[in-house]
Amino acid sequence: MKILISNDDGYQAPGIVALAHALAQIADVDVIAPEHNNSAKSNALTLHSPLYVHNAPNGFRYVNGTPADSVHIALTGLLGYRPDLVVSGINNGANMGDDTIYSGTVGAAMEAYLFGIPAIAFSQTEKGWAHLEAAAARARALVEQLVPEIEAVRRTPAASPWLLNVNIPTLPAEQIGEVKVVRLGRRHSAERVITQTSPRGETMYWIGSAGAAKDEGEGTDFHATRHGHVALTPLHVDLTEHERLAWWRQRIPA
Repeated sequence: MKILISNDDGYQAPGIVALAHALAQIADVDVIAPEHNNSAKSNALTLHSPLYVHNAPNGFRYVNGTPADSVHIALTGLLGYRPDLVVSGINNGANMGDDTIYSGTVGAAMEAYLFGIPAIAFSQTEKGWAHLEAAAARARALVEQLVPEIEAVRRTPAASPWLLNVNIPTLPAEQIGEVKVVRLGRRHSAERVITQTSPRGETMYWIGSAGAAKDEGEGTDFHATRHGHVALTPLHVDLTEHERLAWWRQRIPA
């Protein structure tokens, strides 16, 4: 099995180092990731400036672009082969609910999904990299469990790829529960923007923190991780509101 690994925290982040080490025990891995932290870059691609790829001393390659840039150029020529799986992470903090819209971790995985390759975005629920080895071991175990599904897509060109968002509780290995397949919850609106005055007297604006969980009932990713379980949510990219198509056709007749 050949696995491409990327992230949004940058190629030197402890999360991607731990994930690459864990997955190298079961597959041939290549790491191509952003040079710097690109959190909240979502699916952004760099179109108006050149991208450069450099080799790191540890064998990773890094790109002066976004997470989606890293995966895109990897799959369109840099790698020279088609990986069986693309994995993104392990992210420094949760990507649950509305986070998935903004997440560069999810954006990297989604770029692979758009190319027809199975992809997984891995995140820890808390920042700070505590119990990272336990999270990497759980990520490896899940990839091993999914080998038949990975092989099915590889053997059948017409098979549909899949995109999974996985959040692992930041707990010791023995305290992490089973995998729960759940839907995304929802957050409250983000906190107020933070303003400061620059040394030149200009007003600076900082995006506020993400809102607290709003829809966090049983069956959501928030609920599963709060109870110590690994939350797995299958995602797709069709943003069409299918249930309202008929209503809009009546509202705006041809």
